Amino acid sequence: MRKIITLIILLSVFLGFSQTKELDSLYIQLAFETQDSLKIKTSLNLIKSLYEINDYDKALKYTIESEKLSTNLDYTKGIAETTYFKSLIYAQKGDYINAISGYEKAKELFKHLNDTLGIAKVNNSIGFIEIKRGNYSKGLQYSLSAIKELEKQNLKNDLSLAYSNLAKAYQNINAIDRAITYNLKAVEVQTQLNDNTALTQSYHQLAELYSSKNENRKAIEYYQKVLNGKTTNVDSLQGIIYPKIGAEYLKFNDYEKASQYLIEGLNINRKSNNQDGILLALNGLGELNLQTNRLVLAEQQLYEAGAIAESINNKPELLKYYKLMIALDSTKNKFDRAFMWQREYYNLKSSLNKSNNLKNSDSVQLDFNPDFEKELTNNLTETATSSSYIGLNENSDKFKLIFYGLLAALAIVSTFLVLIYLKRNNNIKYTQELEEKNLKIELQNEAFQEQTKHLENVNNVKDKLFSIVSHDLKDSLSSINGFIDLLKDGSLSREEFDNLIPELSENANNASLLLFNLLNWSKSQMQSLEPKPTLFDVQEVFEEKVRLIEQRMESKGIELIDHSLRDFAYADRSMFEIVIQNLLANALKFCKSGDTITISNHISNGSCIISIADTGVGISKQNIDKLFKSSSFTTVGTNNEKGTGLGLSICKELVELNNGKIWVESTVNVGSTFYVQLPKSRPS
Repeated sequence: MRKIITLIILLSVFLGFSQTKELDSLYIQLAFETQDSLKIKTSLNLIKSLYEINDYDKALKYTIESEKLSTNLDYTKGIAETTYFKSLIYAQKGDYINAISGYEKAKELFKHLNDTLGIAKVNNSIGFIEIKRGNYSKGLQYSLSAIKELEKQNLKNDLSLAYSNLAKAYQNINAIDRAITYNLKAVEVQTQLNDNTALTQSYHQLAELYSSKNENRKAIEYYQKVLNGKTTNVDSLQGIIYPKIGAEYLKFNDYEKASQYLIEGLNINRKSNNQDGILLALNGLGELNLQTNRLVLAEQQLYEAGAIAESINNKPELLKYYKLMIALDSTKNKFDRAFMWQREYYNLKSSLNKSNNLKNSDSVQLDFNPDFEKELTNNLTETATSSSYIGLNENSDKFKLIFYGLLAALAIVSTFLVLIYLKRNNNIKYTQELEEKNLKIELQNEAFQEQTKHLENVNNVKDKLFSIVSHDLKDSLSSINGFIDLLKDGSLSREEFDNLIPELSENANNASLLLFNLLNWSKSQMQSLEPKPTLFDVQEVFEEKVRLIEQRMESKGIELIDHSLRDFAYADRSMFEIVIQNLLANALKFCKSGDTITISNHISNGSCIISIADTGVGISKQNIDKLFKSSSFTTVGTNNEKGTGLGLSICKELVELNNGKIWVESTVNVGSTFYVQLPKSRPS
């Protein structure tokens, strides 16, 4: 046997299978070792080195040969160590049955040798397998039993594995604080080992744990550490982490950073066609745009997210998609669709809760029981003894009595559990119905509030209209009517008639402009104004509107300066005419004898700029802020002319309907200039 092992080692060395200087040294040392016990120790060091560089096949070959030699020599420690390493290799290959069997055999040998460190290593390895298989309680007990000895010996590699196992197990049974504690311990050890791969995994788990506790800034901190870690597949990592960072920023309404990370994550995932990453980014962007009221974009992104979630069967993200669709359709007043999404949401949530029952049943406060292995062994022994006794007992009546008693107890317990389950289901169904009714009532209340607000606005328009008609319009018409009565009675001489004509003309003009503004204001309040834009000559409009006020300007002693040019604007001509008529009337109203009104137009940045300036009384800064408000604001003119206070409000609405702008520059006792900017072509 000794010659066979020596021959194998020599062949391995001379065929060039060595990978490092350390391995070369161990191969040579093993090949020329003469003492069997030392040969086994050297072989174990070689097996450990091969295992650490993941050369499992070669490590297994040397393990089997060393186990045979240890068995022939009846070298218990050698058998225990080789059995342990063989189980480690089986575990790495996914052969958990042979691994567990080997671990149990190795543990018995270590117990015989009173090797507490060996027992701790075995328990830690068994814990790793049990946790990986989902047996969290059992895995926790094994890993916890190993921790004390591993910490005492300061075995960093084993401690890294143990801490990570415990963190994973606690996370899966929702013991979040304990999971965080052991992840932080793992990070400390992994940093000392410079194990970047393990560090990245621990940082990622810590970020997820802090996120579940709504400690968003800590979650972002650890996600950033994941990105800053040394890893080869940067794009793949960024594709998963960026959407998660964006989702964390979204939780405290930092929309700018959330948008930045979510969009970047979406672009990276689309390039690599990472469906899980695309889904995370789309759900996050859908939520962001929903919160910022960009509903069309949110709907597009969420529909794509829903299709991907269903195709890859990502149930947690599908549940989030349903929840966002409830909010989206509720915002858009599509209540029937919102109720449909709500049903889908509760159905999926109920399904996920059922699948997590096993996990939740394990979510109890687990404290380490140092005698758990002894108790398990005692229970098995007692069961075996009891079974033997029953097999040897000749009293079959007593056996039947026990059997039927157990059967009856089982039936009672089963009935009790069924009743609890039915009651729980009824409670869940009742709760869901209440939530649906509450949501429906909330949505109806929102609709009622909107309708009430609309009716109040309509009522305000009516009150304003009647107030103006009953007061301002009545004054102008009463004056005209009185003048007509005097004419009928023949009470006026020719000279008096000629003197009153300007006053009559002024009242008629005021009534006409008042009716003109009232009609357009009421239309705008009812949202019935629709622009019909065309190309038209601005100078033509100036000429038409100036002719309408020439007589009034002469009677008031005001000079008109015309600097207008032939130029075209793209807008609704009739609306533009209303604006010019109001601005000219205002300039005339606030000018005194000897003042001037200047009209002009020019081109600026592809737009047509129109200005109407006067050297009248001007406007104070406080009143400038009130000019274009929807509420009426008016002052009397230089000849006590009255107005509705609606003219400039109408001008602003008409200009903005035509994609333009209106503003004023004014100085008290110097004059005012009103500007109107309109496009020269159809806006893109």
